[in-house]
Amino acid sequence: MNDTRRNVLRALADGPVAGPDLADDLGVSRNAVWKHVEALREAGFEIASTDAGYALDGVPEYGGPAVEFGLDAPFSVEHHDAVASTNDRARQLAREGAADVAVLADEQTGGRGRLDREWSSPPGGVWLSLVLRPDLPPAHAPALTLAAAVAVTDAAREAGVPAEITWPNDVLVTEPSERSDDGRGDAAAGDRGGRKLAGVLTEMEGEADRVSWVVVGVGVNANVAADALPPDATSVAEQVGRVDRRAFVQRVLERFDELRGDPEAALAAWRERSATLGRRVRVATPSGAVVGEAVDVAFPGALVVETDDGRERVHAGDCEHLRPA
Repeated sequence: MNDTRRNVLRALADGPVAGPDLADDLGVSRNAVWKHVEALREAGFEIASTDAGYALDGVPEYGGPAVEFGLDAPFSVEHHDAVASTNDRARQLAREGAADVAVLADEQTGGRGRLDREWSSPPGGVWLSLVLRPDLPPAHAPALTLAAAVAVTDAAREAGVPAEITWPNDVLVTEPSERSDDGRGDAAAGDRGGRKLAGVLTEMEGEADRVSWVVVGVGVNANVAADALPPDATSVAEQVGRVDRRAFVQRVLERFDELRGDPEAALAAWRERSATLGRRVRVATPSGAVVGEAVDVAFPGALVVETDDGRERVHAGDCEHLRPA
């Protein structure tokens, strides 16, 4: 959505505005105002023509302009009904020089997660990728993954879902029968401790001392039907009923924007929402398994594990929650 169209919407949100007054305020012609109003109507906004002027009567349920309207974060939104992968599209935009763009899709036909694993992305979910150009060294980029996981978890919790984060990048929901006295899942060996609600996939390009761009992909099973979910997954709808995806995406974007420039705050928030810390874990890494108690997460996202041989920092791997030895 261009700036003039955003300003038209802001003006209409405050009440009826006469076309000539709106044209004067925005410094455009009356015909231009009419064209912007018609474009907004085509995008799904309900704009009435009254004796007092144009009036905003309704906002689309979902889509790019709908998410941008009222969004308190500096992202433009590119929406697709269906796309192979929002991360693929975001990488294309990044290579073209884009920044602070949120690529949003109703459905992904070729979604993927970590290690190029297939990611089911049927209609009803939130399939979102952010194009970023942060001023930081490549080694610090994992902090953006932590910030995104916190943002999704907070949006889910505000919707009523008891979401938690498992290292490195999954958001899970433990069933009440699986929770121990401290509220965390008590999973069997080989289980992550609950059913997957969301995942985060971060990709980047840069040089030795500077990131050129980062793409943070987020996939959330928001209003996905139960029969469309993998066996180990759940959705917001399954947990608490259908969610307003427009408001959900706005909350994710706003919370992420709060945290992306404050890595220490993101790290602290991640710790508070973690289902992994305090657990006995097994982390599969390229050099072998690391087994012990997960005691901390260190900047920019390494898992600290207390093993029989001392503490180890794990920067990447598949983490399983184990029952206490």
